[in-house]
Amino acid sequence: MSLPQATNPGRPMFNADLYDDLPIVDAHHHLWDLDGQIRYPWLSNTEHMSFMGDNAAIRRSYLPAEYRRDTALHNVVATVHIEAECDRAQQVAETAWVSSIAKATGMPRTIVAHAWIDEPNSEEILLQHKAFPLVRGIRTKPIISKGPDDSVRGLQRSMQDPNWRRGLGLLEKHDLSWDLRVVWWHLEEAAEVVREHPGLRVVLNHTGYALDRSPEGLVRWRRGMEALAACPNVHCKVSGLVVPGQPWTLAANKPVILDAIRIFGVERCMFASNFPVDGLKASWDHIYSSFKKAVAHMPLADRRRLFSENAIRFYRIKLD
Repeated sequence: MSLPQATNPGRPMFNADLYDDLPIVDAHHHLWDLDGQIRYPWLSNTEHMSFMGDNAAIRRSYLPAEYRRDTALHNVVATVHIEAECDRAQQVAETAWVSSIAKATGMPRTIVAHAWIDEPNSEEILLQHKAFPLVRGIRTKPIISKGPDDSVRGLQRSMQDPNWRRGLGLLEKHDLSWDLRVVWWHLEEAAEVVREHPGLRVVLNHTGYALDRSPEGLVRWRRGMEALAACPNVHCKVSGLVVPGQPWTLAANKPVILDAIRIFGVERCMFASNFPVDGLKASWDHIYSSFKKAVAHMPLADRRRLFSENAIRFYRIKLD
């Protein structure tokens, strides 16, 4: 597969192992303009806290020029923009805005939009998104419980909600992939849902959020990952590797990275930054340099799959 050179003009050339010309397709990042018309409630709430901690550092606009500065030491040839949890009344407006940014700046190359799949106008919203040529998929999130000992079974928009489960068929009908985002204690339930839609292209976000790195937590995470990986239509984004209250380190994350690749296989994994959100934990350079270190022992052909080719194939990215 022939890939273009970096989208970063003036990117310095390095011969060192971590600053090579390995083509990168960042399979998961966000952009937002907090001075624009799109509203992001989670970025305007000064009380917002999550497993990432205080998000004050990213409560500001994040646009292509800054992304390119963040990635300047690496050969990023394309990116995939994932919906950024805007006001849901503006979900199509977000797609229109990102499309205009792509036309003006050359990034992103692909858009994953948001749509609910269980509402009377869901199909109409999907068709509005599809009117924008860069849209390849949808991220629609089932509700999740507060912790592994809680349950949301039977609630509207849970993974047991028959109406929501049927709605996934709309994505397959309109040839849209599904970006699946759940935390580790919901992975086995997600596998049940995916088995009902064997023709739907699915990609798990953020390595299934392996937040609990205790031996017991990792056992349950692996069990869920194995259940999803048994579905041949599911891929995995190796991203979102955060440990609550701790920095992003190779020592903590390399075992999880290699486990995910072992479970799904090198043909169904893709690296992604989740920037700027994961910037709360580490720089883009640190995260991707660590990814490179974690898989440095693998053949070049496998590394090319992980860093670019799998994302290109899954999202059907068109490169110049």
